[in-house]
Amino acid sequence: MAISLEVPGWRSLELEHLVLDLNGTLALDGVLLPGVAQTVEVLSARLACHLVTADTFGTAHQLFGPLVKVARIDSGREGEQKQAIVEGLGAGRVAALGNGANDALMLAAAALGIAVLGPEGAAPQALMAADVVTTGPLEALALLTNPDRLRATLRR
Repeated sequence: MAISLEVPGWRSLELEHLVLDLNGTLALDGVLLPGVAQTVEVLSARLACHLVTADTFGTAHQLFGPLVKVARIDSGREGEQKQAIVEGLGAGRVAALGNGANDALMLAAAALGIAVLGPEGAAPQALMAADVVTTGPLEALALLTNPDRLRATLRR
C-alpha cells in the first residue's frame, strides 16, 4: 500500500498515510460533504487513512467505519497535537489535508500538505503551510486518486 510519485524539480513522494482533518475540510457542521466517504474508501486501499479531530459534533467514529482510524485530539494546542500525529506516522510518508489555522503545523510537517478551501473557507496559515491548495475536499482527494495531477501542479 503506497502512492509513489516523482515530481520533476521538486521531490519524490512515497506516501503510506493520509491524515485528514474533519470539520471544515471533509465535513460541514459534522456532516460529510457529498462524495467524500466514497473517495476515502477508494484511497484506503492504497493509504492508511487517519482522521484527526476534536470531534466537535460527536460524529467522527460513525463516519467512515473501520476504513479510517480516528485520532481524537483535545481542546487546546490542537495544531501541535496534529503535528505530533503526522510526525509519529513518519512525516516523510504522510499526505495531510486541512483548512484551519490549527492544521498549519500538520500541513507543513507532512511530505505533502494539501489545504482545502471549502464551504467554511480556509485560514491563511493553512494556505501558506500547504504544498497545494484546492477548491474542495473532492479535488484534494482526487490529487491522490490521480497522482499525475500532483505531478502537473508541483513540477518545477
